[in-house]
Amino acid sequence: MEEAKKDRMGAELAESTWAIVLFCVGCGAAAGALLPLLARWLLMLPWAPLEGPAELLTSIPEPALTLGTVAVGVLAGLLLGFVAVHESLSVSISATHLTLTIRESTREFAREEIAVLFRDGKHLVVLAQDSTELAREHSGLSWPRLIAALSAHGYPWAEEDPHRADYRRWVPGTPGLPEGADALLRARARARKDSDDADDARELRGELLRLGVVVRDEEQRQYWRLVGRA
Repeated sequence: MEEAKKDRMGAELAESTWAIVLFCVGCGAAAGALLPLLARWLLMLPWAPLEGPAELLTSIPEPALTLGTVAVGVLAGLLLGFVAVHESLSVSISATHLTLTIRESTREFAREEIAVLFRDGKHLVVLAQDSTELAREHSGLSWPRLIAALSAHGYPWAEEDPHRADYRRWVPGTPGLPEGADALLRARARARKDSDDADDARELRGELLRLGVVVRDEEQRQYWRLVGRA
């Protein structure tokens, strides 16, 4: 699903814009086509939520109803596709630098800064020599192709987090954290419960890194470790 460009200096991997947009548009069109069927099914139930909107929707004659819902689904899918493209990760790799671009933001890391890269679920993680997380980004790229490109340019890849055993589960008041870290973890736990606060949770992760605390998530649980300690 990604496009790769290679030259003498390195490689660039990015998800295909058209593939993302077409996938979202297709999903939107399918959802739009199913909406009239769902509305009719709801009206067959003895009691159903949204009965009023369902009656209003089914009062529109066919084929105008299905054509209209499909059109709305396509437009919604198109909008979602452009958002997904904006949120997608591209990776530029050379023998001397690794560049990550996402959300119109670009970060470049010198080869000597990087100790190891690995995959954590759907995230690409980059660790510094002192075990600090330089980056943790959601990736829709082909992992085999990404790993092959990184290895071809001499970047160390690990099959799992080399510091995974160092993490401890966070609970309020956990001892051993630097001053101020517990409050940040409390705030981040609240932010993670609200999907609208994703940017806030990301910013709080950065604040924790400045205190020497690395955070990883498992569902609604937060785990932490200290930088540079085994």
